[in-house]
Amino acid sequence: MQRPWLTPQELRAWRAYRDLTLVLDDALDQQLRRESGLSHLSYSVLVFLSEAPERRLRMTDLAAELKIARTRLSYTVSRMEEAGWVRREDSAGDKRAQMAVLTDVGLAVLEDAAPGHAAMVRAAVFDRLTPEQVHAFGEACEIILAGLTGPDRPTLPTELPWRR
Repeated sequence: MQRPWLTPQELRAWRAYRDLTLVLDDALDQQLRRESGLSHLSYSVLVFLSEAPERRLRMTDLAAELKIARTRLSYTVSRMEEAGWVRREDSAGDKRAQMAVLTDVGLAVLEDAAPGHAAMVRAAVFDRLTPEQVHAFGEACEIILAGLTGPDRPTLPTELPWRR
């Protein structure tokens, strides 16, 4: 029989992680908004598109990369289109699919925002850890993520957000 409650050590680690994710996401969002006028989500959209072949991704694939619902991505991309940072195109190979494409303006916005964002991530996370801790942190995150998104993931009451 499984233990229903977390051990004191597990509870400490869980609460630290929970609080960290909330505070870190807010800090990154505030830094990006203050210095670049971007939300953390918009910045992430620009990053994934900049790394994609021809700076374009299917909207469904972009939602999966971002781990967000397709409706939230659609709303975000609409706002980014208004700013001229991305555009949507019909997919040449699949009439049902739309592509999100990073514009030259969007790439310039990303290139302007990236140094401040990287400095914030470094100061908030990596400057506080030893190289061994960075390795362990990355490994732990990868293991947990694979457990939630891989073939052995737990059964959830609803589908993962990007598949909804």
